[in-house]
Amino acid sequence: MTGNNNDTIYLPLEDVDSEHCAMIVDKGLSQVKGIESHKVELNNNRAVITVDDNEVVADAVKIIKDLGYGVTTVKRTFPVLNMTCASCAVSAESIVKSAEGVVNASVNYANALLSVEYLPNMTGPQALQKAVQSIGYDLLIEDESKQQDSLESLHKEKFNDLKTKTIWSIILSIPVFIIGMFFMDLPYSNFIMWAFATPVVLWFGKDFFINAWKQAKHRSANMDTLVALSTGIAYLFSVFNMLFPQFWLKRGLEVHVYFEAAAVVIAFILLGKMLEEKAKGNTSAAIKKLMGLQPKTVTAVQPDGMEKQIAIEEVVEGDTLLAKPGEKIAVDGLVISGNSYVDESMLTGEPVPVLKKENEKVFAGTINQKGSFQYKALKVGKDTMLAHIIKMVQDAQGSKAPVQKLVDKVAAIFVPLVISIAVLTFILWMILGGDNNLVHGLLAAVSVLVIACPCALGLATPTAIMVGVGKGAEKGILIKDAESLELAKKVNAVVLDKTGTITEGKPQVTGIKWLNDDDSTQQILVSMERQSEHPLAAAVVSYFKNNNGVALSSFESITGKGVQAMYQGETYYIGNQKLLLENHIMGCTELQQQADGWSAASKTVIWFADSKKTLSVIAIEDKVKESSATAIQQLQEMGIELYMLTGDNAATATAIATQAGIKNFKADMLPHQKAEFIQQLQQQGKVVAMVGDGINDSTALATADVSIAMGKGSDIAMDVAKMTIISSDLTKIPQAISLSKQTVATIKQNLFWAFIYNVVGIPIAAGILYPINGFLLNPMIAGAAMALSSVSVVGNSLRLKLR
Repeated sequence: MTGNNNDTIYLPLEDVDSEHCAMIVDKGLSQVKGIESHKVELNNNRAVITVDDNEVVADAVKIIKDLGYGVTTVKRTFPVLNMTCASCAVSAESIVKSAEGVVNASVNYANALLSVEYLPNMTGPQALQKAVQSIGYDLLIEDESKQQDSLESLHKEKFNDLKTKTIWSIILSIPVFIIGMFFMDLPYSNFIMWAFATPVVLWFGKDFFINAWKQAKHRSANMDTLVALSTGIAYLFSVFNMLFPQFWLKRGLEVHVYFEAAAVVIAFILLGKMLEEKAKGNTSAAIKKLMGLQPKTVTAVQPDGMEKQIAIEEVVEGDTLLAKPGEKIAVDGLVISGNSYVDESMLTGEPVPVLKKENEKVFAGTINQKGSFQYKALKVGKDTMLAHIIKMVQDAQGSKAPVQKLVDKVAAIFVPLVISIAVLTFILWMILGGDNNLVHGLLAAVSVLVIACPCALGLATPTAIMVGVGKGAEKGILIKDAESLELAKKVNAVVLDKTGTITEGKPQVTGIKWLNDDDSTQQILVSMERQSEHPLAAAVVSYFKNNNGVALSSFESITGKGVQAMYQGETYYIGNQKLLLENHIMGCTELQQQADGWSAASKTVIWFADSKKTLSVIAIEDKVKESSATAIQQLQEMGIELYMLTGDNAATATAIATQAGIKNFKADMLPHQKAEFIQQLQQQGKVVAMVGDGINDSTALATADVSIAMGKGSDIAMDVAKMTIISSDLTKIPQAISLSKQTVATIKQNLFWAFIYNVVGIPIAAGILYPINGFLLNPMIAGAAMALSSVSVVGNSLRLKLR
């Protein structure tokens, strides 16, 4: 909580197991500005800090994590209800950020979501909901699985309510407009207009006044404040003039009523909000499409062979399920009998169905074609690939682009600034306005309040991000956050890993030559490769699948070089030639010649040796993907420099680079050397994207400006990366960069029009043209322009879907 009182915060610690660790954490906390006092309680596994501003907690958590320890936090996403403009999002975000126990919080107006990280020992969903409710908004804190359905029904209900209010407001405003503009001399015209305008302003527009009052109670203001002030002033002024016309007539002034302005402004703003809601619903179409991929029921095969329809929530790991022709796969699983082609385009963006046979994986949301098969459930619920994709897309759509932080600052001061301009406008008209100074001053002030709209500014960035991220998901490109989507357009150097990125990542043994072939050495080789995690090891194990192996007495993996093991007192090595040279192992001319020949033919060579001599060389081939050369050509045409880095030998690297069309490459690279090479490129002023698929690429991925993981690679690579290509097709990378360029261009267009609209609109509404040509903006026109500004920004973002 912000304020003068100091708050005590309890940070639950992870991996702080000794007094020494506690001292390191305590020393780290002493460097954080804003922490008044701090101590680490080792027995309670927590740090106790006193802060004068709750926002310091985020810095404390960050420094503990940077030191290599953990803080137990919970990350959740909650829909925020009752927000009406971008200023509301800023208010809701700041109240949550200042709540006790909150580490970080962000509210996205476009999809009305609060992303929050909090300390579970100090706060929870109910406490956060109370904080948000205190300023007139609300949180939907249901279980995440039910949240989407509840949100859908709430949105539908809200939209239908808005639609009803809009239609009736327009119906009742038309006669007021016609009388006010053309039939002012009609008998009892003022009373007829009052009768029609009153339900529009006080019933259909009542939410503007209610929300404005809630804001006023907390000394804040939003778009509702502007609408309530403008229409309320016009309505009350008109009622006064209707009931007490003599007040003005005695002073020699004409009497005017402005019921048509109040009613039509409310109608236009309601219409704008309705169109905005509909358009905002379209921006989240991608996520709805993904959510619709999972079936509600599934056919389970009982142990006795009987089939039974069960709800998707009842499926547990290990269940046997049946996929019938045309059905959606319910969960991630492994085919145990039967085979069929499966359409995976909704996940990968690849249109060609994939044949699934026994022992092959299938994924939730994909569609079975003409065959049928049984599969065992491996991952269910939140653990499926589809669930991960949905979560990733939601998080990305809810994240804020760097440019949004500036927009939020503008939105925070926008409404008070507009009210100040409206008051100043009225004062200037009263001083300089001549005969009709009061009427003109009032109309100009009302027009200023009506035309100013923080919504266009608030929607400019997030709607484009939502559509861009959704478009990426449809193409099989998962984008982790808005920042990486914004940064990808600046990429001018792409670093590619070889295995699994440029090549298929399915290495196969194509040749083996022994110095002395015997069963015992083969068994040692197989046993060592079984324990290795390297993808090339799997190829060797697959080649010798009928060999049982032996029990090794020790085993050690040597990063970037290979493995070594002990068996019956002898040390054995498998790896690259560098490993053998370092251990002074004697070479063999015959095996060397064979290895040179294989390397020249773009094959990877593995050496097997004991502590004295080389025993064998193995050739492994990993074919270059069909799409790699096309993707590399496309990237080069975009003016992007390409580099291939591989741990493989120079001969193989040369052959693969030639096949793929890459001029710059480096061989025999260790994982840390890949990261260092990326740093060198960054020092030259390049914005670097790294594309990789393995554990050994994770350091390089973390170092790059934009990190891209191949979806068929390791989980660690995907966790580190900011983008994931689900199908592992390299042509998706130029698509991702193009998508980034289109999205950023859309954001710039939106912000330009939103700013220009306010910069030009507010002075015209204030009456700047009146001394020049006598033009004074009618509040009704101002209301229409304000409604149009938000709709045009969302409409411009939706154009991304058509590209």
